[in-house]
Amino acid sequence: MTHISLNKTDLKVHPLCLGGNVFGWSADEEQSFAVLNAYTEHNGNFIDTADVYSEWKDGNAGHDSERILGKWFKERGNRAEIVLATKVAKLSTRPGLSAANIAAAVDDSLRALQTDYIDIYYAHEDDLTTPLRETLGAFDALVKSGKVRYIAASNYTGERLAEAIEISKAEGFAQYIALQNHYNLLERKAFEEDVAPVVLEEGISAIPFFGLARGFLTGKYRPGTTVDSVRAGGVVDYQNERGYKVVAQLEEIAKAHGTSISSVALGWLAAQPGVSTPIASARTVEQLQEIVTFTDLTSEEIAELSDLTK
Repeated sequence: MTHISLNKTDLKVHPLCLGGNVFGWSADEEQSFAVLNAYTEHNGNFIDTADVYSEWKDGNAGHDSERILGKWFKERGNRAEIVLATKVAKLSTRPGLSAANIAAAVDDSLRALQTDYIDIYYAHEDDLTTPLRETLGAFDALVKSGKVRYIAASNYTGERLAEAIEISKAEGFAQYIALQNHYNLLERKAFEEDVAPVVLEEGISAIPFFGLARGFLTGKYRPGTTVDSVRAGGVVDYQNERGYKVVAQLEEIAKAHGTSISSVALGWLAAQPGVSTPIASARTVEQLQEIVTFTDLTSEEIAELSDLTK
């Protein structure tokens, strides 16, 4: 797949951003390295992680995914070839977006990643207790210092995203170049009605997470089947008539194209206005093969899927 340019940057990235949330959680170091190696064999070069991955696992203190990536970079000597995104705000020991926390958190992440710069540094969630001007000033300082190339927002409302961009323009600060929010075939309303208008008006990139609805849109969850996955609890809300109807339609289109259900679901997402690169993760090389190329859907197929999930 041809690399695409991210708006307002000089970054050229693979159309699939590989999610690092599974590294150190459901994928151990060996499995993670196998997936990362397979991704780069497909010319993949865009990896998304966060300091909080995977603090939720028993006994973990965060930075697990970052540390695995850092070891992989060192082993492969390929840091310069990868567009690397990580995040600040949600780790329990480094919460929020105060200037002091951002300055400390970025150094923690750089150490874990064994690198001296981050390509895209996200505010992982909005922090209503810290003035946006303080947060953006701290991010701007990181860009000026060379520790960070670009900044972006995650889990922001349209109103707060627009406000943050206006402040950056007024103050001459670095601006958010992307938004990473929840968006997929089954989760559309909040994104399309609230944040998509701001994304389109400002010409930034939408890089949605949970592009496969926590794995539901891979087609492995079927009526009456039990899936052995640490993420299975996250798809309960989709296991209903609407969800299964969508999977059946995805399967029909996948068969027509001779491809995977995942590839069709991601193809729909990639075709939506403002979306540049969906994020999806893979625990195994087999899972990666299903998601690393998207199906080029016809306008009729896109419309069919959209009508199903209005």
